[in-house]
Amino acid sequence: MPKPDTNPMYLVELMNAAPRCRATSKRTGERCKGPAVRGWTVCRFHGAGGGGPHGERHGQYRHGGRTQDAQAIRKLAMLMHRTLQ
Repeated sequence: MPKPDTNPMYLVELMNAAPRCRATSKRTGERCKGPAVRGWTVCRFHGAGGGGPHGERHGQYRHGGRTQDAQAIRKLAMLMHRTLQ
């Protein structure tokens, strides 16, 4: 089996050139030195792509009366009610 043509240290250089996490430590105030997840400014330990599912897929979902959509509809209805008076 022939050896690959690429230099294995090239991959290490690519990893070291990755953008770094912007999260800071509460205790020391220093930045995290982990690589940031692609498309995010923080690493996987500091919440990139995290959080639970939204809406009915969330385990604590009850009725949806406090969702952003429901609040926007109520706000619009209130504004329309004020303008009609």
